[in-house]
Amino acid sequence: MTEHEPELFWDSTYAIVVALMEHHPQRRPETVGLEELTALVESLPGFQDDPALLNERLLLDILTVWYEEAT
Repeated sequence: MTEHEPELFWDSTYAIVVALMEHHPQRRPETVGLEELTALVESLPGFQDDPALLNERLLLDILTVWYEEAT
């Protein structure tokens, strides 16, 4: 993790969205499923959270904010 990458946790919705847009600019949120979103988030630099804490609501929140920021 570089000094410029924030630590990310499942409930860091907006920070995750910013990181997704930065690291995956070619991806559109409306084409990403929940399983793929999980993998994208977990692969982000700075992601530190426990996968066991994940739930569908968190993923849907991330997708919603990502869609709103991308459009």
